[in-house]
Amino acid sequence: MKLILTKKPKNVTIVEGFPGFGLIGTIATEFLMEHLDTEKIGVIEMDEIPAMIAVHDSKVIEPVSIHYNKKFNLVFIHAINIGKNLSWKLAEAIIDLAEQLSAKEIISLEGVGSPNPDASRVFYYTTQDGNVAKKLQGMANPLKEGIVVGVTGALLAKHIKTPILALFAEAKSNLPDSKAAAEIIRALDMYVDLDVDPKPLLKQAMVFEEKLKGIVEKSQRAQEIQEDKMGYVG
Repeated sequence: MKLILTKKPKNVTIVEGFPGFGLIGTIATEFLMEHLDTEKIGVIEMDEIPAMIAVHDSKVIEPVSIHYNKKFNLVFIHAINIGKNLSWKLAEAIIDLAEQLSAKEIISLEGVGSPNPDASRVFYYTTQDGNVAKKLQGMANPLKEGIVVGVTGALLAKHIKTPILALFAEAKSNLPDSKAAAEIIRALDMYVDLDVDPKPLLKQAMVFEEKLKGIVEKSQRAQEIQEDKMGYVG
């Protein structure tokens, strides 16, 4: 696994969204990258996953790419495909990124299952002191009980010096959930003050949901085909 950067802005806030439950993190980062006008400044290369990329609107979409917004000094980690069992290695890559960019904070966007199909609550967990609760008052509740898996779980287990804020949006199922993604974007907007217009948010999130759903399904199918061929040859 290799972190490659073409630019190194300093004192940034890193926002990462990996394809977990409901594809919340991926949909949210995709929306924010479009809304905030970003430029790609790097990638995380992974030899551990099948050699394939997605092409959308005549553009290559790497499995994990890194983008920068100058106005708010934000760095987004956008992920489509992270393979299996790579959370610890990806966490190490994010820690390396945070150190190289002197990051002030890492914000993780995640989806969690909900027993209530109509629920759209947002929860948070933070490793820092200060006014997190005040900023998120009325929008998100502290996470008091739960299991955190994937890259966010690995980051929280590392006890790194960079403060971490994890936001969790309740999703109805493991299918892409644009409503939950819209709620987590609202929470992030309240925390960072990104001036996101809430009116078209859900509609736009639904557009990204359909786009990413198609890309992920095709990537999964391509991986299955490749694995079948490898099994046959072997």
